[in-house]
Formats: sequence, C-alpha cells, structure tokens
Amino acid sequence: MRSNTRRDFLKKSLLTGVGLITLPEILRRSEFVGGSPNKLIQFAQIGCGREGTVDYMGTMIHTDLCRMVAVCDLDSRRLEIAKNKVVEFYKNKGETNVEVKAYHDFYEVLARPDIDAVIVSVPDHQHAFVAVQAVLAGKDVYVQKPLTYSIAEAIALRTAVRARKKILQTGSQQRSEKPWDTFRIASEAVRNGRIGNLHTVKIGFGMDSPKGVKPSPQTPPPNFDYERWLAAAPEQPYMELRVHPQDSIDGRPGWITTEDFGLGMITNWGAHHIDIAHWAMGMELSGPLSIVAKTDFMKDDVWTVHTTYHVEMMYLGNIQVILDNTFKDGIQFEGSEGMVFCTRGSERVTKSDPVSTVDDKKGPIYASNNKILYPRVGPEGKIWMPSADHYRNWLDSIISRKDPIAPVDQSARSLEACAIAWIAMKLDRKLTWDAKKEQFVGDKEANLLLTRKARKAEYDLTTIMKKAGLG
Repeated sequence: MRSNTRRDFLKKSLLTGVGLITLPEILRRSEFVGGSPNKLIQFAQIGCGREGTVDYMGTMIHTDLCRMVAVCDLDSRRLEIAKNKVVEFYKNKGETNVEVKAYHDFYEVLARPDIDAVIVSVPDHQHAFVAVQAVLAGKDVYVQKPLTYSIAEAIALRTAVRARKKILQTGSQQRSEKPWDTFRIASEAVRNGRIGNLHTVKIGFGMDSPKGVKPSPQTPPPNFDYERWLAAAPEQPYMELRVHPQDSIDGRPGWITTEDFGLGMITNWGAHHIDIAHWAMGMELSGPLSIVAKTDFMKDDVWTVHTTYHVEMMYLGNIQVILDNTFKDGIQFEGSEGMVFCTRGSERVTKSDPVSTVDDKKGPIYASNNKILYPRVGPEGKIWMPSADHYRNWLDSIISRKDPIAPVDQSARSLEACAIAWIAMKLDRKLTWDAKKEQFVGDKEANLLLTRKARKAEYDLTTIMKKAGLG
C-alpha cells in the first residue's frame, strides 16, 4: 500500500456518498490517513476580507495536500495584507523565497493553468458570478455560504459544476466535526429515528438591527475598485457602511445588511441552520411545500435588510419548520418520542460573530433523554461520513473526485429554502413551492423574484452560461 501515492489510492478508495454510512466503512477509510500526494493542489484566494482570511488560513495549513500561490481582491489594502500573511506563513515553515502573486482581476487568476482550485469568499451578490466562471475555467471551488444570492444563480452554479465535473465545497462548516460536532450528533439522532416521528423544527439565529445612520454618498477610496465590486447589483453610490470597513478586515461588513448585496440573517445565518435541518430531515435535495412569513424591514437607514421575522414552512411528512427571531440561536428538533437541541456555543468563525447563548447546565447540545444522543453509534450503526476539518475535506475530495461533505446540490437547496422565505417576507402572503420544478406554483410575481436583472450585460449570468453551452 505504501508504494501507491495518496492521490492514486484515494481516487480508487474514498467513499462515494455524503450521507449516512456504517461504522465499519469509517474504520476502513481511517486506515489510510497520512502520506503525501505526488502533486500538491495549488490554490488561490479570491476575496481577502473577514471570511476570506479564515478560509485561506484554514486551508493552507494542510501543507501535505496543498500550496497557496495567489491572492485576489478589489481592495489593494486587503490584498497586501493577505499576501503578507501567506508569505509569513511559509517563511515560518522555514522557506526563504516565497512566491505569492497578488491580483486585482480574478480573470487573471482563472487564466493560470497551474492553479487547480480557488476559494471564493466575495460578498453574496458576487458568489455565482465568480464561482461559475471559475468552474468554467476548469477550477475546483470552495465557496462561502450562502451558495449564491438568488435561486436562479444557485441553479446555474449547480448546472456548471455538474456539467464540468468539478468539485465544489460550500462553507457550511456546521456539517464538519470541528468545532461543532453538536450539529452532526443531533442530525444523526434525528435521522436514525431516535426522537420518533419528527414533526417540528424550530430555528433561531438572532436578527439584524438598523445602523441608525441615514444613507450618505461618499467618494470611493483610491485603493478600492467600487465599480467592479458592484458587479450585477443595482447602480448606487458608494457608502463605506454598506461595503466593508477600511480600517479593518475583522469588522462585520455592511454588505451583509444591505439587501442589494445580501438578504440579511435569513440567508446569512439561515443558510447554516436550514442546511442542518435539511440534513437531519433527510431532505437535502428537496424543499418546502408552502411558506408564510412576517417581518419588518429597515427603512430610512443606511442598511436595508429585514429585522424581526417569523417564518413557517411545511415539508413532506407534515413536518413544520419554524424560524423566529425570538427563538434562541440553534435548532430544536421535536418528535413523537422526544426532542434534541443543538447550537454552536462559544465557538466563532470570525471575531464579530455572535456567541450563542448556552445553558450552563445543558451545554450546546441536549435532548429530552440522553439515550437519544449517546452512544452515538447505536443499533442503527450509522453516523455521518467523517469530516473532521471542512477545508481538508474539500482538498481530499479534489484528490478523490468525490463529493465533499457540503456539495453543490445540497447547498443549492439550502439557499433555495432561505431565499423562498425572503420572497415570502417581501410579498407578505402564503406561497406554494414546487421543489421538483424549483419555482412557485401559479404566482408570476413570486417567480420574478427568483432572479434579478444584472446591472450591466457583462455581469449577466444567463449570457455567461449560454456562451459556455449550458444555457
């Protein structure tokens, strides 16, 4: 076995699924951890802000599998910081001449044949535009959640990934063991029927509040290409509070709370929790049947997304999924024979992430009966495919050419459920969804919100897909 390279062996041996597997299968996979590939995966980072920094730092530590060779950002300050961090990392490993290219234009990154993969950590409204073209350029991709801004974009990205047979991992880290095994343990318990027939899922993730500042146009700083940053979003003047802070890469960016760039908490944190709910429900490739939503939107403020929210979605099997800003942060699964609750706890991805309120006595995961959770592998003999590290799982999947733990098909459905809820918020009426056709039933106004017209033709995803023969 040692005479084979890790790459060749994994191509033949890694598991094909991302669903439940039996314990003996896990043991077989774990026997062959270690070794080095005959060629390191060369990757680049596109988008070097708060999430991007976490992404490339979390990926390049796996030096036995990958090598970071380029960074790209429209803000030259962030670009320089990222380049310096990468150079410093490799110098601390004992290297002297470290070459890391810095790019303003992501097309130049995609044009490099020596780059195998890219991490896309740009704002939500740019996800599909960059990721689709990366796939068409022959790159494997890691893209931050939510997968895309709109439902039409999610379908386009999924189409491109499957047509070009590329590997795409979504930044849904709650699927991986570190640091949130709570979600995996809870979803395994539900999926294995340990709480009986699931009937209700309650999801909470807090809410955004107005900034309390009225919109005021500014001149873009010379280090920032605001025109390119806008991409497909509607034309509008630059405001630092709607983009990202110029004095820090750690601060929470304003685009998250500006509806033209991100849809607010319903997709920001909703994408995380809905993803786990689908996982536990066994509906990773499905969606709700009907949706009703009530919310308040920010008005006369520099920010524009929703604040309060109450969403009710009905799924097959008469399962009701309820999202409410008054619920504690986390997911509560309720069944005929018990309940289980899971949350992140004190662990955060970025410094500005909220810390979940955790019951000191119960911890970040608890159930109506401890036997629901432990032993983790019971008579069913099934737990989730092992994925201790989300970034390493992506790299392993590139080698094996098998789907990672958060594949495009499933993350597209998670985005769809969140975006459907947002559309119901906007229209303030009950909607019916056809998960097979991925459109609303008998509602032209709602279906118009599945996509939006690009600001300029060069950013039109439909045109890009047609030119690639995928339209």
